[in-house]
Amino acid sequence: MDRLDNTIRPYAWGSPTAIPHLLGTEPTGEPQAEMWMGAHPGAPSRTGRGTLVEVIDAAPEKELGPAAVAKFGPRLPFLLKILAAGAPLSLQVHPDLAQAKEGYADEERRGIPVDAPHRNYKDANHKPELICALTEFDGLCGFRDPLEAAGLLDDLGIDSLKPYVDLLHAHPEDAALREVLTAILTADPEEMSRTVAEAAAACTRLGGAYAPYADIAHHYPGDPGVIAAMLLNHVRLQPGEALYLGAGVPHAYLNGLGVEIMANSDNVLRCGLTPKHVDVPELLRIVRFRPSDPGVLRPEASPDGEEVYETPIDEFRLSRYVLPEAGSVHDLTRATPQILLCTAGTVRAGEHDLSPGRSVFVPAGEKAEVSGTGTLFRATVVA
Repeated sequence: MDRLDNTIRPYAWGSPTAIPHLLGTEPTGEPQAEMWMGAHPGAPSRTGRGTLVEVIDAAPEKELGPAAVAKFGPRLPFLLKILAAGAPLSLQVHPDLAQAKEGYADEERRGIPVDAPHRNYKDANHKPELICALTEFDGLCGFRDPLEAAGLLDDLGIDSLKPYVDLLHAHPEDAALREVLTAILTADPEEMSRTVAEAAAACTRLGGAYAPYADIAHHYPGDPGVIAAMLLNHVRLQPGEALYLGAGVPHAYLNGLGVEIMANSDNVLRCGLTPKHVDVPELLRIVRFRPSDPGVLRPEASPDGEEVYETPIDEFRLSRYVLPEAGSVHDLTRATPQILLCTAGTVRAGEHDLSPGRSVFVPAGEKAEVSGTGTLFRATVVA
């Protein structure tokens, strides 16, 4: 197996301290938002044999296994991350596989450069995600019941929000949610900015359930995404709990440290809380306008100690082992590629000692014995 040297991405919303604290390193003073583990071409992990992209390209079936190559092609189909949100990320949604293929082909036909700021589809893949909390972790996920959202907006006591409140009482629910989100994102920018300022002041005054939106407005003053965020479920994960984010589900991470895994894609449609491009017509085509419970996931334990976060897709499978005794050995050998990530304690993986934040790549079929006292996350595929 290969010890991984991973890139940390300095996005503006990142915490300057959470990842350094996990790694036991000194903060640089700059935000450290995500540490990437995998073979994403934008920042592939490095090994003693070259980048993980180069290692896989040199012998796909050896590194990934015949079943994974047959199912996903000669590439690692997932990206594993440590994500440290110190400020809210953009409110966003991801396409399903058919929508991604269609959108990518359309933008290719129209000759839109892949790095153009108004480009929506960077590739032809979908981007389901799973976030597992390492600390208390706040996020937004899926639409609230429209009547609940109406009550939240109405209690702010702002006249300019009354039309949205009235719309949210209409039926059917999906049409009501679509109409309100459309109205928020297409409102006059100056009028919306004033509404957001009033809403921010009211949320600060009311506190409690309104506190997350006051914080969002502090980071994104005047952004219509502040009002759009109030249509969504607020979720607070405890360490070990997770959220699965499928296609069409609007979401945003607000604060906290977690392990994230996703299909290898960069396709994002933004709804707000960002200075980046918001393509309202395409966004409305992708969003699934139905209220839903956010569905907090807790791992399902198996007899061998593996705790699996069950999801409905095959590009990734995330599980963890909480190793209580230094003398016990677990055999994690598997016919598919794996990344093993330590998040607490000290874990020995093969010949490598892993402290928090350190990881290894295990080629398909390679012997993988782990021991120690700590927490180890295992990322692989279903093939």
